[in-house]
Amino acid sequence: MSLDLFERPGGGERAILVNVDFGQRDPYSLAEFHELAVSAGAVVVTAVEASRTAPDSKFFIGSGKAAEIKALIESADADLVMFNHELSASQERNLEDFLQRRVLDRTGLILDIFAQRAQSFEGKLQVELAQLKHLSTRLVRGWTHLERQKGGIGLRGPGESQLETDRRLIGQRIDLLQKRLQKVSRQRKQSRQSRVRAEVPTVALVGYTNAGKSTLFNRMTGADVFVEDRLFATLDPTVRKLELPGAINVVMADTVGFVRDLPHDLVAAFRSTLLETREADVLLHVVDASDDLRAFRRQQVDKVLEEVEAEQVPQILIFNKIDLTGHTAGAYYEDGRLQHIALSARTGAGIKDLLKVLAEFFAQQYCQGWIHLHPSEARLRAQLFAAGEVLEEQHQADGGCCLHIHIAKIQLLQLGVVPERLLQHDESDGTVLAAVQ
Repeated sequence: MSLDLFERPGGGERAILVNVDFGQRDPYSLAEFHELAVSAGAVVVTAVEASRTAPDSKFFIGSGKAAEIKALIESADADLVMFNHELSASQERNLEDFLQRRVLDRTGLILDIFAQRAQSFEGKLQVELAQLKHLSTRLVRGWTHLERQKGGIGLRGPGESQLETDRRLIGQRIDLLQKRLQKVSRQRKQSRQSRVRAEVPTVALVGYTNAGKSTLFNRMTGADVFVEDRLFATLDPTVRKLELPGAINVVMADTVGFVRDLPHDLVAAFRSTLLETREADVLLHVVDASDDLRAFRRQQVDKVLEEVEAEQVPQILIFNKIDLTGHTAGAYYEDGRLQHIALSARTGAGIKDLLKVLAEFFAQQYCQGWIHLHPSEARLRAQLFAAGEVLEEQHQADGGCCLHIHIAKIQLLQLGVVPERLLQHDESDGTVLAAVQ
């Protein structure tokens, strides 16, 4: 199977893609790999597909297919060969020796894309850590002429080969990066804890890469996160405040996009960043409604959420890009339960419905009303100011006060106050109407 040439300005590297079917028959795999290669800046000249029961120990694809690829390299004038699989260090080295071209596996390609996209200090640290862990398995004996372990007069040395030196230096760098990331992770954790103490709910955007999360984030928060129609356009997480209807203040977090078979080193390196999803009160799972593979993409996102232990966090399903499908914007229910919200982050259609649904979601977990405090409850007054949002305070003739508060029900119970104690208030004459349910 051959893919159409992808025309790009400039001199991108000409690449041949290789995809092997081991009986899984995934019809989407090669198309996505093609998209990844283009996102990395490659010019895809053709693709080679093969079927095998198991990988070949030497060339992964077998000697026959390797010879076929070598002939294609000459005819297509290709610069590198990309495999839609994870290759062992020896397989990668054997293929490079045979093909006389650079060989890149799926993990290496995704790492390269992440390296291009990382902008923040934390993002760069995370990517470098993942790259070094990947590189540490691919060290080759390229410096054997410098080794001094052969013995003999004048050939005795310190007893460490260049390969071992490289491993030691990489190990030291990995240790340093991990310490720096631990420090950044502590800072991020402190930031999350301060939001928890202030009882500020968190909404995290998740979804397959290029589903339109950053466009939706910008539309809702007024932020200026970089947006482009390519995979992993946004890598670094961003957090902004958002006010929902009913004066409910939340924090919205835009996270890195997911992709199938995300390298384990990357998941590990970005674990502190992905904790934003695990610690969130609700996840907005953004799906590209115009994508024919949207059901498959959702499954892949759910798999990554399981890896970071965020599968139990409530989700609201968002079908984005309806301006490309012709669907009607709005919140869709079935038997009284929300199924999904259809919207267009680009045009703004359906955004009000999403804000309303979020406000209703948090309203179920929060209560708002008036509470009368006796003079002896000064300590409870201070605790309510610290735990919730005091919208208004009225001092009473008996020395007590009435507080108009907005607070999480769980926090109110922790203070020993049942939500039924909160009362509604008639603004016209100041009379109490009924208990808040």
